[in-house]
Amino acid sequence: MAKVAPSMLSADFLHLADDVEMVNANADIFHLDIMDGVFVPNISYGFPVVEAIASMAARPMDAHLMIVSPEKYVKRFAGCGVDMLSFHLNAAENPDEVLDMIHSEGVKAGIAINPDIPVESLYPYLAKCDFVLIMSVFAGFGGQKFIEDTYGRIAAVKAEISRTGSRCLIEVDGGVSPDNAEKLVNAGADILVAGSSVFKASDPAAAISAMRG
Repeated sequence: MAKVAPSMLSADFLHLADDVEMVNANADIFHLDIMDGVFVPNISYGFPVVEAIASMAARPMDAHLMIVSPEKYVKRFAGCGVDMLSFHLNAAENPDEVLDMIHSEGVKAGIAINPDIPVESLYPYLAKCDFVLIMSVFAGFGGQKFIEDTYGRIAAVKAEISRTGSRCLIEVDGGVSPDNAEKLVNAGADILVAGSSVFKASDPAAAISAMRG
């Protein structure tokens, strides 16, 4: 059964406490999209919002850093209570060092890649990663259509994980919904990040349940 991680960027920030409670009651992970306006064109939210969510969160928090120089902020996010922390492969000069830094803070470490980055670029890091984040749209841009190649990309990474005996999990983010969740899980995804398909649904709890399978 896949874990569902609602993306809090799609939550209602005027009633954030209500949406946090909904995730606590129905989902598995809080997904936090951190954008700096440099690595990606948009700016999302920072530490005050993460800390506010953390004050109520009864589920693990997963911060996806779409920022330059992610190593500068590892300690601060760990201090906010984040349980999982991922950064983009092409945002770090030395990914191994950043992974070590995250682990040194007692946090699970992951590497994210956009759709134009070959999945093979993840292979040298699978043994050290707790999870990898495969984007099924380009990070930082809203309203994009799910990229169909994602299924094959997930399957390729899953095959390499199996071949090497790694315990690395696969997370997928972008255009995930009850319509494609089963196919993503069958391809090898372990964690489904979903934003609007959860928070804009008439029944968010039912949408989460449908994606779990």
